[in-house]
Amino acid sequence: MRPEKLIVNAIAIILAAPAFAQVELKTYADRNGYLDVQKLTCAQLANTFQEDADYLTTWYSGWYNGLAQKHLMEVNRAKSLEHEVIVHCKENPGKKIIEAIDVVFKEYRAEKGIRMKQ
Repeated sequence: MRPEKLIVNAIAIILAAPAFAQVELKTYADRNGYLDVQKLTCAQLANTFQEDADYLTTWYSGWYNGLAQKHLMEVNRAKSLEHEVIVHCKENPGKKIIEAIDVVFKEYRAEKGIRMKQ
């Protein structure tokens, strides 16, 4: 293949690929500045800046731990699960973040043999 044709094909592929601009988390807030964390989608998480994604997943962690009345955090596990949630969200942009968290946590508990109290 001639180099010119190769370059043209490469440019066409790049332009055809979906491009998502990263945005600040506050982009998804309502006019009063509030985020409805139960409605945020995986696409929104995946398309925000990494530091905003980290902040948001840390907030969710606190929310869930508060509901469970847990007051301890294992930093390495939290970072690992945060990464898994973001990966899952990138693969499933139509899901809500809270659904992705549920899937990732259930997989983690199953893998580790952790049983939840009923």
